[in-house]
This record gives sequence, C-alpha cells and structure tokens, in this order.
Amino acid sequence: MENNRGLHLNYSIILNIIEENSTVLDLGCGDGTLLKTLIEKKHVKGKGIEINQDSVISCLENGVCTIQGDIDEGLTQFSDKEYDYVVLNRTVQATEHPDFVIKEMLRVGKKGIVSFPNFAYWKVRFDLLLNGKMPVSKMLPYEWYNTPNIHLLTINDFFEFVKNNNIKILDSIYLNHSQVRKNKILRLFPNLFAEEAVFILST
Repeated sequence: MENNRGLHLNYSIILNIIEENSTVLDLGCGDGTLLKTLIEKKHVKGKGIEINQDSVISCLENGVCTIQGDIDEGLTQFSDKEYDYVVLNRTVQATEHPDFVIKEMLRVGKKGIVSFPNFAYWKVRFDLLLNGKMPVSKMLPYEWYNTPNIHLLTINDFFEFVKNNNIKILDSIYLNHSQVRKNKILRLFPNLFAEEAVFILST
C-alpha cells in the first residue's frame, strides 16, 4: 500500500484501489475532497453527484465537476459501464433506497467501491448495552434525532445483501482506527472488530 501521508485512512485506501487514469463517479461526494485527491494523485477523470447545494458549491470552488442530484432517484443520465469505478464512500447508510443505489452504481460502473461504518463493532455494541442509548462516536458522530444515517448496517448484513443479489465481492478491507487488516483477529472476525469496511464490488 502506498504511503499517503496526511490523508484520512479511508481516503488513502480508496486512493490505493483506483488505478491511474481511471474514470470515476463519486456518489454523495460531499465537498469533493476525495475526488479532488484522486484527480491530483491518480490523474483520474472524475465527476461527483451531491444533493446538498452548499457542498456542490464547495466542489466547484475546489475545481471538481459536480452535478447536484439525488442518487436515490437513480443514475439514468449515465449509460451502462460508463465509468471504471463508482464510489459510494460512507454514503450508503444515508440513502433511502440503498439496495437500488448499489444496483445502479454497479450498472454504471465496471467496479463499485462501497464503504460504511460497521454498527456491529464491539465498542458500539458495548456502548448500547452499557448506556441503553444510541451510541455516539467519531464514526457515528450524531445524536439519534439529527443523524443522516437512516439505514445503519453491519458487515454481516452487507455479506447477506450481496449474496442475495448475486453481487461479487472482489476484495474487502477492514479498518479499526489506524489498523487495516493488520492482525489476525480483525481479519477473522471483522463484524465484531472492524469499525469500518470497504468493499470492492462487481456484477
């Protein structure tokens, strides 16, 4: 893995997955930081889709080509396999129809990259058990009443989803703070010990 100092670990992983000069569509791209980094470091041809108007303005100020749109309504403006990669980074849990969004991303992209916080992470379980309240952490930094995350899921949930929908997992990467599949326990029991997961998918 390349040493991408100064980058968020999640961004660094995605940067290492995507090849030079690829075409990339970033769904729910936020302020465009990830896409801008991919353009600068991997020379990708990229475009983002973001629903929030202020974030779209930030993207444009950052020189990132971005369309304002709702990915829950589909990607009808894009043709089949138009992009080498379609990225859904920490966004799937905030969509209204995650199953539809994932199927659309895999229609448009030759490969899809999906990352999400793992709600079955042991500290989340322990916090819920100990306090009897929805947990708040760096990965899930919202209260129950203002969270954008409407479909919290676990790694095991995702495995079941891809199996039921005949989606191929090309690779899976598990994160726990600064660790990335470094120890045997994290690899063997990701649903319990991984704070976040990144999946590379195809049809």
